[in-house]
Amino acid sequence: MKSHFKFSKSQRNGIFLLVIIIVTLQCIYFFVDFSNSEYPVNTEELKRYEQEIDSLKQIEREESALKIYPFNPNYITDYKGYTLGMSTDEIDRLLRFRDQGDWINSIKQFQEVTKVSDSLLNQISPYFKFPEWVTSPKQNNSYSNNKTKTFAEKKDLNKATAEQLQTINGIGAYYSEQIIKLRSKFGGGFIADVQLQDVNGLTPEVIEKITNEFTVKTPRQIQKINLNTATVDQLVTIQHIDYEVAYNIIEQRQLREGYKSIDELTKVKDFPVNKIEIIKLYLSLD
Repeated sequence: MKSHFKFSKSQRNGIFLLVIIIVTLQCIYFFVDFSNSEYPVNTEELKRYEQEIDSLKQIEREESALKIYPFNPNYITDYKGYTLGMSTDEIDRLLRFRDQGDWINSIKQFQEVTKVSDSLLNQISPYFKFPEWVTSPKQNNSYSNNKTKTFAEKKDLNKATAEQLQTINGIGAYYSEQIIKLRSKFGGGFIADVQLQDVNGLTPEVIEKITNEFTVKTPRQIQKINLNTATVDQLVTIQHIDYEVAYNIIEQRQLREGYKSIDELTKVKDFPVNKIEIIKLYLSLD
């Protein structure tokens, strides 16, 4: 074995030279860049690609952004106000104002009532859509004059014929038929004017025109349901309340140890807030 590890002088020189060559090649491999960095670039194609990426990003931003369509601020609900960025207090001020039977007729009045900030008002006010008799009062003098009609001067909505209803601007044969069809469905007529909201496609502006000429003078007599003692089966007999909402109402009633106001129903999960005025017709707290 000893003879295998003995080298002559020439052999040692050869081994030393081989080591130097190996180390040199390793250094060259690690420290010298042999790649050709000058790749041909098609600038026009690159620019088109960048523009396409930018356009796709823009589309994605637009799709993810909240879309707001023109609306009458008088009919803002809790959910609508929340999506617009209004606080709970601001929404409650608007709802209390509307419960008094008052109407908001300008952007300035909307801010006075709700106390929203200038920044939020500037964001949402471009989407406000007021009735024509507000925006163009000179062109609707005849309509404005009709606003002063008293209860006695109005016709009974529960007895109005299709021809009488069609005298209202915006009511043709189709809507007059739908109103009478809904009225007949109850087997005694409407309880209150607010039930016109259940006529599909009838806008708040047209409903307002109808109630300036007609009102329920002979309401259908009903037995109101006590909200604090009602069962699920009783609640589902009310328009717009299904079994799921009925169970949620009772669950919330137990948590609250009874409702102090019917308006508290708007805090119930899945409750149809936009139909609260109709649902109120069938409920009491007695």
